[in-house]
Amino acid sequence: MLPPEIVVPYTEPETEWVRGRALRKVSPTRAHALLQRSLATSLSAWAGKRGEVGTEWRFRISPPGGPERPLVPDVAYVAIERLRGLRGHDLEVPRLSPDVVVEVLSPEDKRLDLEDKIATYLAAGTQLVIVADPRARKVELHDGSGAQVVRLGQMLQHPALPDFKLSITELFEVIDPPS
Repeated sequence: MLPPEIVVPYTEPETEWVRGRALRKVSPTRAHALLQRSLATSLSAWAGKRGEVGTEWRFRISPPGGPERPLVPDVAYVAIERLRGLRGHDLEVPRLSPDVVVEVLSPEDKRLDLEDKIATYLAAGTQLVIVADPRARKVELHDGSGAQVVRLGQMLQHPALPDFKLSITELFEVIDPPS
């Protein structure tokens, strides 16, 4: 028997269920869009045939003891073996938590909302939540053992992404003003 499901309408931009309420995602700014594209491109190149990477991909997430709820990460990676056998709506909007999630912060994002999403993803089985902060030019890596901050001059690396490396300096260079 499936857990109860929280249903929110499909909207543009998307609506998620966060902290017990429907929360509409913010329309991205230039920095958000460029960081999202850069992270999705880097993860796609790494993923190859081992999995799928998508942007603004809606998932039906079921943390233990909680109802199924819609969340729409900025970027998601799911290992191919977890997608095998899914068809139709269950493939388009899977009933699973991505292996890796990326959230790019927008100025309007509230920290409590972000913390709720991180906790929900991790409780539902996500191995790694990456939070990119364009204003602070840092990346937070959240997993089951806590959080780590990666700054300019360092590399984004994590066991959930074997052999993946991304320079934080190069990542944030994409949002520099054109010269």
